Amino acid sequence: MNRLVKKIYYVLPAILLLSSCDKGFEEMNVDPNKYSEVVPEYLFTRALLDGVSTNFTGAAYLTIGQSMQHFATYKEVPAAGDKYFNFSYSTGNWNAYAGTLAGQGAVISIRQVIDAVSTNPADVNKLSAARIWKAYMFHRLTDVYGDIPYFDAGKALSDKNYSPKYDTQQAIYADLLKELDESIKAFDATKTTFGAADLIYGGDVTKWKKFAYSLMLRLGMRLTEVDATSAKTWVEKAIAGGIILDDADRAVIAYVDGSQVASRNFIAAGLLSTDYITPGGDNVEGGKFAKTFIDYLKTTKDPRLNVFSIVWTTTDNKTFTADTTTALQSGMPNAAFNNLPATFNTFSEPNPNTLLKYSAPLIVFGNAETNLLLAEASVRGWASGTTAATAYPNAVKAGMRQWALFGTGGTISDARINAYLTANPYKATGTTAQQMEQIHTQKWVSLFLEDEYEIFSNWRRTGYPVLTPTNYPGNLTGGKIPTRFVIPDTEETYNKTNFLEARTRQGGTNSLSSVVWWDK
Repeated sequence: MNRLVKKIYYVLPAILLLSSCDKGFEEMNVDPNKYSEVVPEYLFTRALLDGVSTNFTGAAYLTIGQSMQHFATYKEVPAAGDKYFNFSYSTGNWNAYAGTLAGQGAVISIRQVIDAVSTNPADVNKLSAARIWKAYMFHRLTDVYGDIPYFDAGKALSDKNYSPKYDTQQAIYADLLKELDESIKAFDATKTTFGAADLIYGGDVTKWKKFAYSLMLRLGMRLTEVDATSAKTWVEKAIAGGIILDDADRAVIAYVDGSQVASRNFIAAGLLSTDYITPGGDNVEGGKFAKTFIDYLKTTKDPRLNVFSIVWTTTDNKTFTADTTTALQSGMPNAAFNNLPATFNTFSEPNPNTLLKYSAPLIVFGNAETNLLLAEASVRGWASGTTAATAYPNAVKAGMRQWALFGTGGTISDARINAYLTANPYKATGTTAQQMEQIHTQKWVSLFLEDEYEIFSNWRRTGYPVLTPTNYPGNLTGGKIPTRFVIPDTEETYNKTNFLEARTRQGGTNSLSSVVWWDK
């Protein structure tokens, strides 16, 4: 991977096909030191890396991580999710469309890949994988922004379309599901793949199918409150097709610790660069783990607490120890302070031996989530041949086993896993609401940090876990947990007609309190 990343960041600034001038000056316009054609393998690798890491700090950590009460801060400026301030943090994901002055975004990269591999039938597996990854990226974007440019997105380079129309989220979802279905059917085990350029599965077609069916399951379930009939159809189709259920089929991107920043785990890099740099002092953004999260882990005696969380202890105020002792763990209340609290160093923060390792992997899609979705499908009567009482403990076990990928500090013994399930059995005889709360609160824990976007979307769809909003003076939402990201003001400047049409269609506001189509 290290070699691939080096190639990507040396080669990609030169990948775009240069426009040629008129009057016979074509050759003069070609830089002999730059590629004049798209290299699909390099761009696919970049789209994978950029697709999962876009604006992690501003969006996944400060906005979603705080609003979902995994994290808290005492400061006001970075309090997008803690005190519901500073909506500008949520605009950064828009760079996934056109990129920034420093380079193109993941959407443009994947569109170029699709264009490059669409003409040769021998590239059908590359095309299918690229279409699936495009669906993955766009479902994230539409889930946080609502109506967005979709069918016209990424065409500024190819079609000179600088004013893409906004599509309804309903239309986007219909096409995402179609793309997944068609891509799965098009795979051909006899044809070539991206091979080593595929950082997730190394070109394994069978596993890409399971990834696509798992994403279909997630998207199908997203429709439960707006189109239950379609939701049932897609959920049943995904389960019948074959989803990620075994550890060996998890979608994982491996990272390495080295001088190449792009090779490092972006979550660890983001947390270390913003807050958790040195022990025993203030943090740049004033962050710690939230009281809601730590209290829940302690109350349920969840062994993941000791994997996630530490408190820095010292006897001489010079040498600090990352202490995972359960009794010491304490979360900072959300929106409780606006100055450094005297108790700041007693609050828990991420474990440097697991979460803050540059070499930590990223679980893009795991069997903890799929089993939880399977449990929900069973409760709804959409999963024949399985029960929630079976799928739920399978999800818990998978969600605990996965942390062994982070090294010995993440390994949880079978005895501790079984003890947790004994103390917290599935509520098979409970009401539907009780079962749904247990399933989706477990998702809030199982996907922690690995996919804050999905936790945010699932909370908006289901209402679980039940979180108590903060109401800090001067907040931007009237004391309501943010429910949507804000589209950058530049859209009203450069794509005004389309932007205003979409804003009107979505209730007339572009705020943290507006909602997306499926959020009822």
